[in-house]
Amino acid sequence: MKMIKLGPDGPQVSQFGIGAMSFAGIYGNASENDSHAVLDACRATEVSHIDTSNVYGNGRSEEIIGSWFAANRGARNEMVLATKAGITGEAERRFKNDADYLEACLDESLKRLGVDHVDLFYIHRFDRAHSIEDVAGTLKRLIDAGKTRSVGLSEVAPTTLRRAFTECPIAAVQSEYSLSTRAPELGLTQACAEMGTTLVAFSPVGRAFLTDAPFTYEHGQSMAFTKSNPRFMQPNYDANIEATDRFRALAADMGEPAAALAIAWLIAKGDHVLPIPGTKNLDHLSELVRGTQIELSGEDLARIEQALPVGWAHGDRYTAAQWEGPERYC
Repeated sequence: MKMIKLGPDGPQVSQFGIGAMSFAGIYGNASENDSHAVLDACRATEVSHIDTSNVYGNGRSEEIIGSWFAANRGARNEMVLATKAGITGEAERRFKNDADYLEACLDESLKRLGVDHVDLFYIHRFDRAHSIEDVAGTLKRLIDAGKTRSVGLSEVAPTTLRRAFTECPIAAVQSEYSLSTRAPELGLTQACAEMGTTLVAFSPVGRAFLTDAPFTYEHGQSMAFTKSNPRFMQPNYDANIEATDRFRALAADMGEPAAALAIAWLIAKGDHVLPIPGTKNLDHLSELVRGTQIELSGEDLARIEQALPVGWAHGDRYTAAQWEGPERYC
Protein backbone atom coordinates (compact mmCIF):
# COMPACT_ATOMS: atom_id res chain seq x y z
CA MET A 1 0.00 0.00 0.00
CA LYS A 2 1.45 3.37 -1.02
CA MET A 3 1.93 5.81 1.84
CA ILE A 4 1.72 9.59 1.59
CA LYS A 5 2.02 12.46 4.04
CA LEU A 6 -1.28 13.75 5.44
CA GLY A 7 -0.98 17.52 5.23
CA PRO A 8 2.16 19.64 5.39
CA ASP A 9 3.37 18.14 8.68
CA GLY A 10 2.47 14.45 8.40
CA PRO A 11 1.69 11.78 9.62
CA GLN A 12 2.20 9.07 7.01
CA VAL A 13 -1.05 7.52 5.83
CA SER A 14 -2.14 5.06 3.15
CA GLN A 15 -3.20 6.76 -0.10
CA PHE A 16 -6.59 5.13 0.36
CA GLY A 17 -8.97 5.30 3.29
CA ILE A 18 -12.26 3.81 4.33
CA GLY A 19 -15.21 6.17 4.58
CA ALA A 20 -17.34 4.94 7.46
CA MET A 21 -20.68 6.56 6.61
CA SER A 22 -21.84 3.17 5.27
CA PHE A 23 -21.37 1.68 8.75
CA ALA A 24 -24.28 3.81 9.95
CA GLY A 25 -26.71 2.39 7.38
CA ILE A 26 -26.88 5.49 5.21
CA TYR A 27 -26.88 3.35 2.04
CA GLY A 28 -28.85 0.42 3.44
CA ASN A 29 -28.57 -1.77 6.53
CA ALA A 30 -25.12 -2.51 7.89
CA SER A 31 -24.45 -4.75 10.86
CA GLU A 32 -21.69 -4.16 13.37
CA ASN A 33 -20.17 -7.51 12.38
CA ASP A 34 -20.10 -6.52 8.69
CA SER A 35 -18.48 -3.19 9.55
CA HIS A 36 -15.90 -4.86 11.77
CA ALA A 37 -15.11 -7.31 8.96
CA VAL A 38 -14.43 -4.38 6.63
CA LEU A 39 -12.13 -2.80 9.21
CA ASP A 40 -10.36 -6.14 9.70
CA ALA A 41 -9.78 -6.37 5.95
CA CYS A 42 -8.52 -2.80 5.83
CA ARG A 43 -6.02 -3.54 8.56
CA ALA A 44 -4.87 -6.71 6.77
CA THR A 45 -4.26 -4.78 3.53
CA GLU A 46 -2.48 -1.88 5.30
CA VAL A 47 -5.28 0.63 4.75
CA SER A 48 -4.48 2.96 7.63
CA HIS A 49 -7.06 5.75 7.32
CA ILE A 50 -10.59 5.69 8.77
CA ASP A 51 -12.93 8.62 8.15
CA THR A 52 -16.15 9.15 10.09
CA SER A 53 -18.35 11.91 11.53
CA ASN A 54 -20.53 12.57 14.55
CA VAL A 55 -23.61 12.82 12.29
CA TYR A 56 -23.23 9.43 10.62
CA GLY A 57 -26.13 7.62 12.23
CA ASN A 58 -26.09 10.16 15.08
CA GLY A 59 -22.81 8.76 16.32
CA ARG A 60 -23.44 5.12 15.37
CA SER A 61 -20.51 4.98 12.95
CA GLU A 62 -18.16 6.25 15.67
CA GLU A 63 -19.52 3.71 18.14
CA ILE A 64 -18.86 0.86 15.71
CA ILE A 65 -15.30 2.03 15.14
CA GLY A 66 -14.84 2.39 18.89
CA SER A 67 -16.04 -1.16 19.54
CA TRP A 68 -13.64 -2.41 16.86
CA PHE A 69 -10.72 -0.66 18.53
CA ALA A 70 -11.77 -2.16 21.86
CA ALA A 71 -11.82 -5.65 20.36
CA ASN A 72 -8.52 -5.29 18.48
CA ARG A 73 -5.60 -4.39 20.70
CA GLY A 74 -3.03 -2.29 18.87
CA ALA A 75 -5.35 -1.33 16.01
CA ARG A 76 -5.68 2.26 17.15
CA ASN A 77 -1.94 2.82 16.89
CA GLU A 78 -1.98 1.56 13.29
CA MET A 79 -4.79 3.85 12.12
CA VAL A 80 -4.99 7.52 11.21
CA LEU A 81 -8.42 8.38 12.57
CA ALA A 82 -10.54 11.30 11.36
CA THR A 83 -13.92 12.60 12.45
CA LYS A 84 -15.97 15.73 11.82
CA ALA A 85 -18.43 18.10 13.47
CA GLY A 86 -20.36 21.21 12.54
CA ILE A 87 -23.65 19.85 11.18
CA THR A 88 -26.30 20.19 13.88
CA GLY A 89 -29.31 18.45 12.38
CA GLU A 90 -31.44 21.36 13.58
CA ALA A 91 -33.89 23.11 11.26
CA GLU A 92 -33.10 26.68 12.35
CA ARG A 93 -29.31 26.46 12.52
CA ARG A 94 -28.03 23.55 10.46
CA PHE A 95 -24.35 24.44 10.76
CA LYS A 96 -22.51 25.60 13.86
CA ASN A 97 -18.82 26.39 14.31
CA ASP A 98 -19.03 28.01 17.76
CA ALA A 99 -15.88 27.15 19.72
CA ASP A 100 -17.67 25.58 22.70
CA TYR A 101 -19.99 23.60 20.42
CA LEU A 102 -17.15 22.14 18.34
CA GLU A 103 -15.15 21.16 21.42
CA ALA A 104 -18.20 19.55 23.03
CA CYS A 105 -18.89 17.60 19.82
CA LEU A 106 -15.28 16.42 19.68
CA ASP A 107 -15.39 15.36 23.34
CA GLU A 108 -18.51 13.28 22.63
CA SER A 109 -16.85 11.74 19.56
CA LEU A 110 -13.80 10.77 21.60
CA LYS A 111 -16.03 8.95 24.09
CA ARG A 112 -17.85 7.04 21.34
CA LEU A 113 -14.56 6.15 19.66
CA GLY A 114 -12.96 5.18 22.96
CA VAL A 115 -9.83 7.27 22.34
CA ASP A 116 -8.22 10.31 23.94
CA HIS A 117 -7.53 12.08 20.63
CA VAL A 118 -8.14 11.82 16.90
CA ASP A 119 -5.51 12.36 14.24
CA LEU A 120 -7.67 14.66 12.12
CA PHE A 121 -10.70 16.75 13.08
CA TYR A 122 -12.71 18.46 10.36
CA ILE A 123 -15.21 21.25 10.24
CA HIS A 124 -17.93 19.28 8.43
CA ARG A 125 -19.51 22.47 7.12
CA PHE A 126 -18.26 26.04 7.38
CA ASP A 127 -20.68 28.19 9.39
CA ARG A 128 -20.71 31.66 7.85
CA ALA A 129 -21.77 33.20 11.15
CA HIS A 130 -18.01 33.13 11.83
CA SER A 131 -14.99 34.17 9.83
CA ILE A 132 -12.89 31.27 8.64
CA GLU A 133 -9.94 32.83 10.46
CA ASP A 134 -11.85 32.58 13.77
CA VAL A 135 -12.82 28.99 13.03
CA ALA A 136 -9.21 28.12 12.21
CA GLY A 137 -8.22 29.68 15.53
CA THR A 138 -10.70 27.41 17.29
CA LEU A 139 -9.21 24.41 15.51
CA LYS A 140 -5.71 25.45 16.52
CA ARG A 141 -6.80 25.51 20.17
CA LEU A 142 -8.12 21.95 19.86
CA ILE A 143 -4.69 20.88 18.60
CA ASP A 144 -3.05 22.70 21.50
CA ALA A 145 -5.43 20.93 23.92
CA GLY A 146 -4.23 17.56 22.58
CA LYS A 147 -7.66 16.47 21.39
CA THR A 148 -6.62 16.26 17.74
CA ARG A 149 -3.26 16.12 16.04
CA SER A 150 -4.33 17.99 12.92
CA VAL A 151 -7.39 19.70 11.46
CA GLY A 152 -9.27 19.95 8.20
CA LEU A 153 -12.13 21.58 6.34
CA SER A 154 -14.89 20.05 4.22
CA GLU A 155 -16.60 21.27 1.05
CA VAL A 156 -14.88 24.68 1.03
CA ALA A 157 -13.57 26.99 -1.67
CA PRO A 158 -9.84 27.38 -2.40
CA THR A 159 -9.94 30.94 -1.06
CA THR A 160 -11.37 29.68 2.23
CA LEU A 161 -8.52 27.19 2.53
CA ARG A 162 -5.93 29.90 1.97
CA ARG A 163 -7.53 32.22 4.54
CA ALA A 164 -7.73 29.47 7.14
CA PHE A 165 -4.07 28.66 6.61
CA THR A 166 -3.10 32.11 7.89
CA GLU A 167 -4.24 31.00 11.35
CA CYS A 168 -3.58 27.26 11.39
CA PRO A 169 -2.07 24.63 9.06
CA ILE A 170 -4.88 22.73 7.36
CA ALA A 171 -3.93 19.09 6.91
CA ALA A 172 -6.84 18.08 4.70
CA VAL A 173 -9.79 19.37 2.73
CA GLN A 174 -12.55 16.88 2.07
CA SER A 175 -14.54 17.26 -1.13
CA GLU A 176 -16.54 15.08 -3.48
CA TYR A 177 -14.17 14.23 -6.32
CA SER A 178 -14.43 11.53 -8.95
CA LEU A 179 -14.82 11.00 -12.67
CA SER A 180 -18.40 12.15 -12.19
CA THR A 181 -17.61 15.25 -10.08
CA ARG A 182 -14.69 17.23 -11.48
CA ALA A 183 -15.30 20.67 -9.92
CA PRO A 184 -12.27 20.38 -7.55
CA GLU A 185 -10.03 20.58 -10.62
CA LEU A 186 -11.11 24.22 -11.04
CA GLY A 187 -8.94 25.50 -8.22
CA LEU A 188 -9.19 23.21 -5.20
CA THR A 189 -6.76 20.49 -6.26
CA GLN A 190 -4.29 23.20 -7.21
CA ALA A 191 -4.68 25.09 -3.92
CA CYS A 192 -4.26 21.89 -1.90
CA ALA A 193 -1.07 21.02 -3.79
CA GLU A 194 0.25 24.54 -3.23
CA MET A 195 -0.48 24.51 0.53
CA GLY A 196 0.66 20.94 1.14
CA THR A 197 -2.92 20.03 2.08
CA THR A 198 -4.29 16.57 1.30
CA LEU A 199 -7.44 16.53 -0.83
CA VAL A 200 -9.56 13.75 0.65
CA ALA A 201 -11.96 12.61 -2.07
CA PHE A 202 -15.30 11.27 -0.88
CA SER A 203 -17.73 9.40 -3.14
CA PRO A 204 -14.81 8.46 -5.42
CA VAL A 205 -16.89 5.88 -7.31
CA GLY A 206 -19.75 8.29 -7.98
CA ARG A 207 -22.16 6.78 -5.44
CA ALA A 208 -21.94 3.45 -7.33
CA PHE A 209 -22.27 4.80 -10.89
CA LEU A 210 -18.56 4.07 -11.46
CA THR A 211 -18.79 0.41 -10.44
CA ASP A 212 -19.68 -2.80 -12.23
CA ALA A 213 -22.92 -3.06 -10.26
CA PRO A 214 -24.56 0.37 -9.83
CA PHE A 215 -27.69 0.07 -7.76
CA THR A 216 -31.01 0.15 -9.55
CA TYR A 217 -33.26 3.17 -9.82
CA GLU A 218 -35.73 1.43 -7.50
CA HIS A 219 -33.06 0.83 -4.87
CA GLY A 220 -31.96 4.45 -5.12
CA GLN A 221 -35.52 5.51 -4.40
CA SER A 222 -35.40 3.54 -1.13
CA MET A 223 -32.53 5.62 0.30
CA ALA A 224 -32.93 9.07 1.81
CA PHE A 225 -30.07 10.78 -0.01
CA THR A 226 -30.50 9.38 -3.50
CA LYS A 227 -34.28 9.36 -3.74
CA SER A 228 -34.31 13.10 -4.44
CA ASN A 229 -30.79 13.59 -5.78
CA PRO A 230 -30.86 14.92 -9.37
CA ARG A 231 -28.44 12.32 -10.73
CA PHE A 232 -30.62 9.51 -9.45
CA MET A 233 -33.92 10.93 -10.70
CA GLN A 234 -35.38 10.03 -14.08
CA PRO A 235 -34.53 10.62 -16.87
CA ASN A 236 -31.06 11.44 -15.49
CA TYR A 237 -30.61 8.03 -13.88
CA ASP A 238 -31.01 6.10 -17.12
CA ALA A 239 -28.80 8.58 -18.98
CA ASN A 240 -26.06 8.19 -16.36
CA ILE A 241 -26.22 4.41 -16.54
CA GLU A 242 -25.90 4.58 -20.31
CA ALA A 243 -22.93 6.96 -20.05
CA THR A 244 -21.09 4.87 -17.47
CA ASP A 245 -21.67 1.69 -19.49
CA ARG A 246 -18.77 2.96 -21.63
CA PHE A 247 -16.56 3.10 -18.54
CA ARG A 248 -17.58 -0.41 -17.45
CA ALA A 249 -16.77 -1.70 -20.95
CA LEU A 250 -13.36 -0.02 -20.84
CA ALA A 251 -12.59 -1.48 -17.41
CA ALA A 252 -13.55 -4.94 -18.65
CA ASP A 253 -11.31 -4.50 -21.68
CA MET A 254 -8.44 -3.57 -19.34
CA GLY A 255 -9.19 -6.60 -17.17
CA GLU A 256 -10.01 -4.52 -14.10
CA PRO A 257 -13.10 -3.86 -11.95
CA ALA A 258 -14.69 -0.52 -12.81
CA ALA A 259 -14.43 0.65 -9.19
CA ALA A 260 -10.69 -0.14 -9.17
CA LEU A 261 -10.19 1.92 -12.32
CA ALA A 262 -12.07 4.87 -10.76
CA ILE A 263 -9.81 4.73 -7.69
CA ALA A 264 -6.66 4.42 -9.80
CA TRP A 265 -7.70 7.48 -11.83
CA LEU A 266 -7.94 9.57 -8.65
CA ILE A 267 -4.62 8.35 -7.26
CA ALA A 268 -3.00 9.27 -10.58
CA LYS A 269 -4.05 12.88 -9.95
CA GLY A 270 -1.21 13.29 -7.46
CA ASP A 271 0.21 12.29 -4.10
CA HIS A 272 -1.99 14.89 -2.41
CA VAL A 273 -5.24 13.11 -3.44
CA LEU A 274 -6.59 10.45 -1.06
CA PRO A 275 -9.83 8.65 -2.00
CA ILE A 276 -12.10 7.39 0.82
CA PRO A 277 -14.75 5.10 -0.64
CA GLY A 278 -17.30 3.57 1.68
CA THR A 279 -18.53 0.00 1.70
CA LYS A 280 -19.88 -2.67 4.01
CA ASN A 281 -19.08 -5.49 1.59
CA LEU A 282 -15.74 -7.32 1.51
CA ASP A 283 -15.91 -8.09 -2.21
CA HIS A 284 -16.49 -4.43 -2.97
CA LEU A 285 -13.61 -3.48 -0.68
CA SER A 286 -11.30 -5.86 -2.54
CA GLU A 287 -12.21 -4.19 -5.85
CA LEU A 288 -11.62 -0.73 -4.38
CA VAL A 289 -8.24 -1.65 -2.86
CA ARG A 290 -7.23 -3.11 -6.22
CA GLY A 291 -7.30 0.45 -7.52
CA THR A 292 -4.28 1.30 -5.36
CA GLN A 293 -2.23 -1.31 -7.22
CA ILE A 294 -2.93 -0.14 -10.79
CA GLU A 295 -0.36 2.03 -12.54
CA LEU A 296 -2.15 3.96 -15.28
CA SER A 297 -0.19 5.00 -18.36
CA GLY A 298 -0.80 8.18 -20.30
CA GLU A 299 -2.66 6.10 -22.86
CA ASP A 300 -4.83 4.56 -20.13
CA LEU A 301 -5.74 7.99 -18.80
CA ALA A 302 -6.61 9.20 -22.29
CA ARG A 303 -8.92 6.21 -22.81
CA ILE A 304 -10.66 6.90 -19.49
CA GLU A 305 -11.14 10.56 -20.41
CA GLN A 306 -12.53 9.54 -23.78
CA ALA A 307 -15.03 7.19 -22.14
CA LEU A 308 -16.10 9.76 -19.53
CA PRO A 309 -15.11 13.26 -20.68
CA VAL A 310 -15.48 16.23 -18.36
CA GLY A 311 -19.16 17.13 -18.00
CA TRP A 312 -20.63 13.77 -18.95
CA ALA A 313 -22.88 13.45 -15.88
CA HIS A 314 -26.59 14.21 -16.18
CA GLY A 315 -28.01 16.28 -13.31
CA ASP A 316 -26.48 18.32 -10.51
CA ARG A 317 -24.67 16.47 -7.74
CA TYR A 318 -26.90 18.04 -5.07
CA THR A 319 -30.46 19.31 -4.71
CA ALA A 320 -30.99 22.95 -3.67
CA ALA A 321 -31.35 21.82 -0.05
CA GLN A 322 -28.23 19.64 -0.24
CA TRP A 323 -26.29 22.62 -1.61
CA GLU A 324 -26.85 24.54 1.65
CA GLY A 325 -23.45 24.51 3.31
CA PRO A 326 -20.96 23.48 0.60
CA GLU A 327 -19.15 26.42 -0.96
CA ARG A 328 -19.41 26.94 -4.72
CA TYR A 329 -16.38 28.61 -6.25
CA CYS A 330 -16.68 28.16 -9.99
